[in-house]
Amino acid sequence: MTDSIMSKAATMEIPINSNGDTGTLPEDDSLEQAAKLQWSLDEKVGSSRGTRVMVSGPNLNETSIVSGGYGGTAEGIIPTSSIKGSNMHHSSSSSSMTAEETTRGVAVEKLETMKKWGLNTYKCTKQMISERFGRGSRTVDLELEAQIEVLRDTKRKYENVLRLARALTNHFYNMVQTQHALGDTFADLSQKSPELRDEFGYNAETQKLLCKNGETLLGAINFFVSSINTLVNKTMEDTLMTIKMYENARLEFDAYRSDLEELSMGPRDAVAMARIEAAQQQYQVQKDKYERLRSDVTIKLKFLEENKVKVMHKQLLLFHNAISAYFAGNQQQLEQTLKQFNIKLRPPGADKPSWLEEQ
Repeated sequence: MTDSIMSKAATMEIPINSNGDTGTLPEDDSLEQAAKLQWSLDEKVGSSRGTRVMVSGPNLNETSIVSGGYGGTAEGIIPTSSIKGSNMHHSSSSSSMTAEETTRGVAVEKLETMKKWGLNTYKCTKQMISERFGRGSRTVDLELEAQIEVLRDTKRKYENVLRLARALTNHFYNMVQTQHALGDTFADLSQKSPELRDEFGYNAETQKLLCKNGETLLGAINFFVSSINTLVNKTMEDTLMTIKMYENARLEFDAYRSDLEELSMGPRDAVAMARIEAAQQQYQVQKDKYERLRSDVTIKLKFLEENKVKVMHKQLLLFHNAISAYFAGNQQQLEQTLKQFNIKLRPPGADKPSWLEEQ
């Protein structure tokens, strides 16, 4: 019955004048029922205020919103494409503002870092100049300063030992190579000079024996040089790097201490008290850093002294026994010395890289 009523209502003409009012029609119950049914359907859809969404196609960009009821003018239609475009513009502008704020924050952070570095450099330079001209005071640990000076002097002397040991190695290596060439020459002449075969043969054997013992002694000296090099250029150098950090921390500590003393001697208003409190905090930070590095230097100096004694005791004994056995002509004792210190000689040609390493 509903379908018949709706079809009947759809086929009837409803004249509308220029004001949107219907003309005079005879009363018809079926038309009134159709209107009531349509009104109930509108309420179920949710258009309580008479607002409808008119979709002309599947493209959402063509969707329009009617701001009035039925029969509203075209002036109340708002295309959704304009709303979408404005939202996109708003999101892009928000993204650009966020990126700009991030860049600005990084720049401000870098500026603050440079400012702190410049202020710290200024204070340390001022303290250094004051100490050099005798105007400023410096913190001194007499016992530690004496140990540091002894270490630097020891390093200079050990560097001299290392330089002389390397020179001895080079000269002795050249001598061994000369003995090897001389032995080959004597052996060749013993074959080509029948009248002096025995004499050339004796000398060839002697030179070859000396060359063999010389290569054994070179192994011992090379081990001695390698150990001294590790002690001087690694162990001592590491301790001296810590000492350098300690000296820089001492300079910074004295700089902030002098700054705090100057502020404490000035006025005591609100601004000055805030500056004194900030200087007190920085002074405490530098003091903790200075004391920590001083403790590290003390510990490293102690371990370095113990390690130096152990290493040098072993290396000096090796050097003495190897040199004595070589010049005494005691080949057995020379070889026993190398076994005692676990020194393995490299075979001839081991210094040259293999063809795989050359690739």
